[in-house]
Amino acid sequence: MTIPFDRTAYDAYIFDCDGTLADTMPIHFQAWTETLELKLGELSPLSEELFYRCGGMPARQIIDLLNREFGCDLPVEETAHDKEMRFVELLPGVKPVQEVVDVLNGLAPGTKVAVASGGLTDIVQETLLILDFPVGPEEKIKFLIGSDQVTHGKPAPDLFLRAAELMEAAPGRCLVFEDAEPGFLAAKAAGMDCIDVRPYRSNVAEAGKY
Repeated sequence: MTIPFDRTAYDAYIFDCDGTLADTMPIHFQAWTETLELKLGELSPLSEELFYRCGGMPARQIIDLLNREFGCDLPVEETAHDKEMRFVELLPGVKPVQEVVDVLNGLAPGTKVAVASGGLTDIVQETLLILDFPVGPEEKIKFLIGSDQVTHGKPAPDLFLRAAELMEAAPGRCLVFEDAEPGFLAAKAAGMDCIDVRPYRSNVAEAGKY
């Protein structure tokens, strides 16, 4: 299904990665479940429904939420690191979200494009390389901004505002492609239009479609 938008209304485009360009969310959930159960010695308190509601949030924020809401005593940095390392082990099996990748590939050469993700920059870059999207001034994706590059992750607007700054684009002339509530809120806070890609995706894990 084609994702419609007015190309004359925007000077720059910002794509989320997980769940937007890459169908990584099931892999992230598996990595979370295995890591938390190993750490806690019991079933993970992070349900699939809560996990998808937290889409786009940095790992440290999710761990803070689990400690606060479920009385866990998870060491934040250690748990975040272990979860990300397990995700990297699972990453080679990732597939594209083809409908969104088609939008990216359909943009004219030289278009200002950035990826702004709640993931760590190095891991997001590896994900994009698996999808055959290197990042650089001569590439389709000019800039990559991960959560480790800003003070506040989604739903704060920092990631998207930094992307606009790097692309030298006015926030109001940027269009964001996102798949989760924290990202929608971040785009709104940044003063940017946003397309929810979920209704357009096929062959994506059912739990993450709505």
